Amino acid sequence: MGLRAPLTCTHHLSLNTSIRVSENSISELEYRRRRNMFTNSRRRELTDEEIREIFFNSDDEGDYNTESSGSDSDSEERLPPNLVSLERNPELGEGDDDVEENPEEGPSVVPCSRPEGPVPVEEVRSSDWRTAVDFTPPGPGIEFDSSISGVQNPPETPTAVNCFRMFLSVETVGEIVEETNRYASEQQGKTAIGVIGKLSKWVPTCVNEVYTFLAIALLMGLVRKSTLREYWSTDPVLLTPFFASVFSQDRFLNLLRCLHFVNPAHADTRDPLNKIRNVFNALTSAFKRSFIPYKDLCVDESLMLWKGRLGFRQYIPSKRHRFGIKFLVLCDVVTGYVQDMVIYTGATTSIKSVEGLGVSGSVVMTLLAPHVGKGQVLYVDNWYSSPMLFQHLLHQGTGACGTVRLNRRGMPMFPKKMKRGEVTFRENGTQLAVKWQDKRDVNFLTTVHPSSMAQSGRLDHFTGEPKVKPACVLDYNKKMGAVDRADMITSFVDCARKSTKWYKKLFFHLLDTAVLNAYNVHRKLSEERMPYKDFRLKLVKELIQEHPSTRRSTGGRHPNTPLRLTGRHFPSFVPPTEAQGQSTRRHCRICLYTTRRKRERKLTRYVCSSCDTALCPAPCFEEFHTLKNY
Repeated sequence: MGLRAPLTCTHHLSLNTSIRVSENSISELEYRRRRNMFTNSRRRELTDEEIREIFFNSDDEGDYNTESSGSDSDSEERLPPNLVSLERNPELGEGDDDVEENPEEGPSVVPCSRPEGPVPVEEVRSSDWRTAVDFTPPGPGIEFDSSISGVQNPPETPTAVNCFRMFLSVETVGEIVEETNRYASEQQGKTAIGVIGKLSKWVPTCVNEVYTFLAIALLMGLVRKSTLREYWSTDPVLLTPFFASVFSQDRFLNLLRCLHFVNPAHADTRDPLNKIRNVFNALTSAFKRSFIPYKDLCVDESLMLWKGRLGFRQYIPSKRHRFGIKFLVLCDVVTGYVQDMVIYTGATTSIKSVEGLGVSGSVVMTLLAPHVGKGQVLYVDNWYSSPMLFQHLLHQGTGACGTVRLNRRGMPMFPKKMKRGEVTFRENGTQLAVKWQDKRDVNFLTTVHPSSMAQSGRLDHFTGEPKVKPACVLDYNKKMGAVDRADMITSFVDCARKSTKWYKKLFFHLLDTAVLNAYNVHRKLSEERMPYKDFRLKLVKELIQEHPSTRRSTGGRHPNTPLRLTGRHFPSFVPPTEAQGQSTRRHCRICLYTTRRKRERKLTRYVCSSCDTALCPAPCFEEFHTLKNY
């Protein structure tokens, strides 16, 4: 615990100033003795190391061979510049109330202002640890109130689509619609004159159509095909007519091509996530606003596959995908609800840096900011754990438990070699460090578990006795896997497909996360229990039903009716009109557009009601329903 130099209080203190120091540091009598030792020494500017030695480590006046200056304590000579004043260092304690000025003793201390802002980080030293015997950490000291946990501002009717719109609201989709239309117009303007492409068919989209587009994208996660075009294939083996009944192939691909989220003219180019920052912030804000987590939380990493060129792409060999965009995720252990997330972009990651905790500790404090001081317990792995972080959380009323690396600053010393099944406990009054020898070394740090062993519920195959593990290990194994479990659930039906634009794939990954949270909310609000896959299918149906979008015709010589080559078809009479009555006729489509014989404009009284197409009874009716190209 060192003093920072130079100390920044602007008030100068005279030699006979009384400086108060916490009783937790040194006694008042000892402090006065050391102060007198210093004031009787020769006046010169001391280094920070000398200051530290005088105030904390010196027990003998002979430790410093300073020359006497011959001046007494009543002189008006000032202290050296780097001892102008001492701020109330949090590491020295808060101290007592300011000393009143006494005319007989001289002027009192000029009070320095108490530093405002976040609680400073307390250093934990390796020498503070000792062997633990029946030790139970004091814990956060705050009893968690579970009555406020759960869904906030729930919809009146907890249907699948209402739960989903809690996160991807109409306002957010409206912003996507506006930017998609702008980007499509911009791309149309870049097309050379005389060039006719797929984008020439573009017409502005709307909120209903984008919701339907997202529903089809979600459905593609349930109905897997190797390419997008196979969803509109007319091959009887690959035929899925529902997709063509909602969107034409060209319209869907145009929407996917023009899908955009922010205007580059208004984006912060210094932000690596500027192309999707507004959507990401809207979703994460909705996640935090819609749910208050229960007592147990966990923070872990998640990786979205991306092997393209990207400045903040990460490599994590322990993950299934290994390469991709790394998410730092806060999850509720009880429900699996994704409470918040941060995308790791290196030095520009949007976290609030906490001095003394490093990047990993700052990530935890950023994600936990709305939840500290409520008596909750956090579970983390060894990338985040450190004695200083756990002590900092404990001072703010939050417990913690997790695996830890032995080379972390402030960790105790453990025996290097231990036999299998042996365990060693160390404690420093507030934390418990554990080294347990299983198949390999297992190192834990906790502020909420006792130094005891517990049965795991399994038997040792060699001895037949119940297996025992440290209590913190058993609790960690039960509560740490929420993030990995969320990844597993979405991986079976995820809608993110290979793309050349990283931000589009990231958007569909966020869409999958929103659907998972909607599923968790639906389970809490509804008594209906269903598998995640069934909920996703139900959501697709409700989205298309509540946000209908008329299928846009792409032109051509015949309608692209998905049931034309399948199903059962029967001829019926053309519905009569007021003008023609029972003699109403319509032009036969085969006779009008056929390529197999000479075309002619022929009227017919018969129509296929399911296809809404006028056809001659023979042979046109048969050709239309059996030939791919008629």
